[in-house]
Amino acid sequence: MRLLDRYLLRELMIPLGYTLGGFLIFWASFDLLGNMDHYREAKLTFLEVVQLYVIRTPELLVTVIPIALLLAVLIALATLSRHQELTAMRAAGIHVWRLAAPYLGVGLGLSGVLFAISELWVPRSLDAANAVLSRHTDAAAALDDSRWVRDLVFQNERAGRQWIIGLYDRQTGTMYAPSIVWNDPEGGGRRLVAWQAVHTNGVWTFYTVRQLAGISGSVMNTNRLTVPELTETPEQIDSEIAFNASRNEDASRRAQLSLRQILNYRRLHPHLEGLAWARLNTDLHARLAEPWTCLVVVLIALPFGMPAGRRNVFIGVAASIFIAFSFFILLSFSLVLGRGGYLPGVMAAWLPNVVFATTGIVLTRRLR
Repeated sequence: MRLLDRYLLRELMIPLGYTLGGFLIFWASFDLLGNMDHYREAKLTFLEVVQLYVIRTPELLVTVIPIALLLAVLIALATLSRHQELTAMRAAGIHVWRLAAPYLGVGLGLSGVLFAISELWVPRSLDAANAVLSRHTDAAAALDDSRWVRDLVFQNERAGRQWIIGLYDRQTGTMYAPSIVWNDPEGGGRRLVAWQAVHTNGVWTFYTVRQLAGISGSVMNTNRLTVPELTETPEQIDSEIAFNASRNEDASRRAQLSLRQILNYRRLHPHLEGLAWARLNTDLHARLAEPWTCLVVVLIALPFGMPAGRRNVFIGVAASIFIAFSFFILLSFSLVLGRGGYLPGVMAAWLPNVVFATTGIVLTRRLR
């Protein structure tokens, strides 16, 4: 790495650390004041409140990282410009895009970090947070938290199987009072009713089983039955639960389903139509487009931060607030249109990135 790159990165990392830490502290303080009564009713201790915010941090980082990066790039560029360092570098024959290369590299790297956070941690953070909030409730109330799902209907349209589950434990994948209906290859339908089902070594094992099978309608009762034919997994069932829960969310919110959950649901429901398909398709592309926000904010920050002259750092702060506000307004509006079926999912998810990235590239090329 050249000395120039190290210097530019150092000028970026210091404000990035300040802005990222500042946004996290501000959010935690604001949220704590608004939910203090709720935490008191849940009987949470101080350490449990701290644990709750640690669990919820990945969800916030998905929103905070792009905004903090935007503000940090603007501050770094404004500082360099105010001290005429950018003017000196460009007078030495260094092209604008060469100066931007370290910042674009940081944006690309943070895009990967953002994707990992949103894919691996964010979908689980809500369940983990609810588990902390319900820690001091009695056993009956605990069944209402996100770990347990009552009267679950799980449909595998591709295989033609329907699962009706009285009580499902999302943490262990254990079913209570499951009933499965599917078509027999030899003709007729099959129905399996059990007291409990456990998924081990890739196979479902049922206990206290009653099975009605074939055209003849023969009945079989057994204490234990393993059915390799049932290829559904707890992960696929969890995808169904997550998608059904997402239907109740505000359509303007960004996708909370992981990419794996979305793809699992698409495999199980290949014939989705109407609003269900529009929402799923929009969420799929939103999940793919979301991490690239970090690269987009760098592109849009370049023309605002690089113009020569003595500029106040607070101009960069004001510009970042305006840009971030405009971006998220367009993103929310676009997702509403996509999930409502008014725009194709790919257009709804990628439109804000394309608009702001193109604007940043065009404005940067006009710099002299």
